[in-house]
Amino acid sequence: MKTQKTLVTRTKLSLTLAFLTVAFASVLSGCTEKSTKTTTNTTTTTKTESSPAKAALVVGFSQIGAESAWRSAETQSIQDEAKKRGITLKFSDAQQKQENQIKAIRAFIAQKVNAIILAPVVETGWEPVLREAKAAQIPVVLVDRGIKTSDETLYSTLIASDFVEEGRMAGQWLIKKMGGTANVVELQGTAGAAPAIDRKAGFQEAIAKSPGMKIIKSQSGEFTRSKGKEVMEAFLKSEGNKIQAVYAHNDDMALGAIQAIEEAGFKPGKDIVVISVDGVKPAFESMVAGKLNSTVECNPLLGPSAFDAIDSLVAGKTLPKKTLVKDQVFDQSNAKEVIASRAY
Repeated sequence: MKTQKTLVTRTKLSLTLAFLTVAFASVLSGCTEKSTKTTTNTTTTTKTESSPAKAALVVGFSQIGAESAWRSAETQSIQDEAKKRGITLKFSDAQQKQENQIKAIRAFIAQKVNAIILAPVVETGWEPVLREAKAAQIPVVLVDRGIKTSDETLYSTLIASDFVEEGRMAGQWLIKKMGGTANVVELQGTAGAAPAIDRKAGFQEAIAKSPGMKIIKSQSGEFTRSKGKEVMEAFLKSEGNKIQAVYAHNDDMALGAIQAIEEAGFKPGKDIVVISVDGVKPAFESMVAGKLNSTVECNPLLGPSAFDAIDSLVAGKTLPKKTLVKDQVFDQSNAKEVIASRAY
């Protein structure tokens, strides 16, 4: 009898355990189904947990300043491209001072950025800080301006226009416009800056082929409109009616010179021919208005090229030391046709 009771008890216990097992499996099945549905709705999160996404790049950008519309367009291009690619950009405005750029680069090195973009204010004096970047294995991409160094391994690549060629194109256009004879005043860029040095050299090379073309005054206008106006006022006071043409190393100085010419009672574009370099939209507006005669384009939209270079460097690829941006000449004859399409 006792054995029979024990058997009944064991049978009841087995049935109870079987019931609990089925119930637990049912609950577990329900949880799994819910979890599967949740995973379907949050695929990105799930993938991130199982396969961590590549960390976003952090790039330092040392910009010269905001001295011109061209410079602002370049800055915007790099900022926009960084945002588009999901890159964290650490930006520093040097206010046209090399010491500020050097401090910024050292800060970027301390922050262990993946790469540095540098628009150098002048050509020389970069070797010590670039050696520090190299020692930290941080690649440096130069944009818009080159540097002079005895060790070209200190930077990875330069993305820029051919400033010498821009000067040549300006000189060739002016020779044709003036019939090979003119007294020219020159508004140079920042002393020691690559575009100032090269645009002057290219222009002089071009006009040397026409003995009637003479530079009667030349001075730095610091690439700014206000300084360009100030220097042009001084030229007009000292040279007056002798001035037949102005060659400015950028549009902003040319626009400042145009103001000075008008205030002196002359008609820019007619009494005094004005040619410059950059090709920013205000220059096109001035050409359409008949005041600026011509501008040689220098494309500032370098963001895509700069970050393409960084992607290649991070991937371990070797880049050419220099990538040239193609430029062209615009004048009053075609300014109206293209002004609406200008992106800067």
